[in-house]
Amino acid sequence: MDNKIDLLATRAIVKPGLWAVLPYSGLVNNVVPFIDNCKVSIVASPKMGAGFVEYMIEACPGGGTSKPFGSESDIECFLYCIEGSIQVIVGEDTKVMAKGEYVYVPVEDALSFTNTSGGVTRLLLYKQRYAPLEGYSARRVWGSLDKAEGFPLHGMDNVEMKNLLPTDLGFDFNMHTLTFKPGAGHDFIETHEQEHGALILSGEGMYYMEDHWMGIKKDDFMWFGPYVPQAAYCVGTEDFAYLYSKDCNRDAVL
Repeated sequence: MDNKIDLLATRAIVKPGLWAVLPYSGLVNNVVPFIDNCKVSIVASPKMGAGFVEYMIEACPGGGTSKPFGSESDIECFLYCIEGSIQVIVGEDTKVMAKGEYVYVPVEDALSFTNTSGGVTRLLLYKQRYAPLEGYSARRVWGSLDKAEGFPLHGMDNVEMKNLLPTDLGFDFNMHTLTFKPGAGHDFIETHEQEHGALILSGEGMYYMEDHWMGIKKDDFMWFGPYVPQAAYCVGTEDFAYLYSKDCNRDAVL
């Protein structure tokens, strides 16, 4: 019997240069040289309008890099373990990262990883060209989301923010998390020059993008271009949390 295909539907929306929402169920595999035995989905790139490239990766047992990633002289990287565990080599350091752990790789280093576990490991990988600033430099950072210090966003006790990277001028972007308790939300609609790539880590929320509200849930990936109005609030009984990039510490380029 032939398989019957019903009408197809998706929550995916892509507005090049403005914003995008990519549900996890709609991601497809891309062949990325020297990342082997992995399902690699390119979820943000300059083709979309982003100033960076971001990947969602499912690494099968034994899968990983066959050549160091980010070996170009001006490329910085960030790797976050979503689920499972991964062996990571950066310079002289070799570590096994578990869920919620991450590493920032400056331009003088490169990144190698191998799934030495017995199951599939899910990763978020980010790269961009580093914008140097005279008198300052970035440095290698190993960290854990659980150990990162949280603080109230704009003084609100029901919305917690964390900085995953140092905030000094050596770094030209940061990775943050926002966690909204049930019923909590932004206290105003933001409009700013910086862009975001965002992975929903838990829960469900309503997100305002450009000119309307949209339901967002765990494992969705979002991209916001510069000056797109945005805000969110949590719905349901589970915390609504997401990990997002934000360019920082540099003046606008003419």
